[in-house]
Amino acid sequence: VQLQASGGGLVQAGGSLRLSCAASGRTLKFNAMGWFRQAPGKEREFVAAISRSGDNTYYTDSVKGRFTISRDNAKNTVYLQVSSLKPEDTAVYYCAARGTSFTQPTMTASDYDYWGQGTLVTVSS
Repeated sequence: VQLQASGGGLVQAGGSLRLSCAASGRTLKFNAMGWFRQAPGKEREFVAAISRSGDNTYYTDSVKGRFTISRDNAKNTVYLQVSSLKPEDTAVYYCAARGTSFTQPTMTASDYDYWGQGTLVTVSS
């Protein structure tokens, strides 16, 4: 499956964006999905994840209450609504898909088999 992330941009602190991760090649409905981010000079870190069914979602503590992950299997797309943005949220955001054997996502990047190219979110103070 090929993943295409989009929706990033330059936004002021406190602003919002909606990131999208669209799949091509085959359906995403059999994949648990995650969003990760990598800031300049830092390791890639987990942000949010959603189970294959969409019933379970997970967030890193720093984004809880500000970010929302969702999926629309009919559109073959996973979303990350990012709100109340802070300068420390500045990073390249990547979407990723687990293999179809797994119903649940994890917070570990190496557990994901497919990655999008990333979309840059820049938050100005």
